[in-house]
Amino acid sequence: MSLSILARPQSLVETVSQQLAQELLREGASEWLPAERQLAEQLGVSRSVVREATKRLELQGLVEVRHGIGIRRADRLHQPLNSSITFRVPDEPERLRQSLEARLAIEPEVARLAAHRATQAQLQELRVAHEALHPGLSLPEAVEADVNFHRTLVRASANEVFCLVLETLSDLGRASRQATITQAGVQRALRHHQSVLEAVLNRDGAAAARAMRHHIEMALEDLQSHLEGQRNRVER
Repeated sequence: MSLSILARPQSLVETVSQQLAQELLREGASEWLPAERQLAEQLGVSRSVVREATKRLELQGLVEVRHGIGIRRADRLHQPLNSSITFRVPDEPERLRQSLEARLAIEPEVARLAAHRATQAQLQELRVAHEALHPGLSLPEAVEADVNFHRTLVRASANEVFCLVLETLSDLGRASRQATITQAGVQRALRHHQSVLEAVLNRDGAAAARAMRHHIEMALEDLQSHLEGQRNRVER
């Protein structure tokens, strides 16, 4: 029996979801989709089909449905993986530890690729992201600046899979960043970022990977110390 006979026919909701996704991902696409009634007319389907298709896209992180307002394009394609990891590892301390272990496996390669692939514009963006982290920031501001440096670096690696995975880990890892910055301070993160930045600017992939590995290893040690301190305080 041929595979074409076994293939499940695509449902109307799936077809509409794909059409809407293609429109949303098109360069220069509008931030808002047309109203539900207008979409149904344009696509020649019922409003219920449009409603189910947009619900599917919302679960995938591609749109945000604002009831009474409209359907807005979103950039949260990592959201399903985020939820899956939370379900799979419900204990937060363990989830934070495993997330950092995953970053340790991935981010040195990200830094190596960025050193070889970053455009001049991306190198400048990385400089700006590095300068945005400084000791005068509040803890939440420092966490976001730290996240943005790593996000800018992974974009420069030109690997969309790494971008999605690390965006998920950034969402999950804000609590670990709060812990590690509290434990070690902003200055050490700045020194580590500076080492990564210099290696990337020099197009030295091996040095960039080493610097990033050291950075994440220290963060993992800081997190473990923080978690042990929390456990000790609870046991008392």
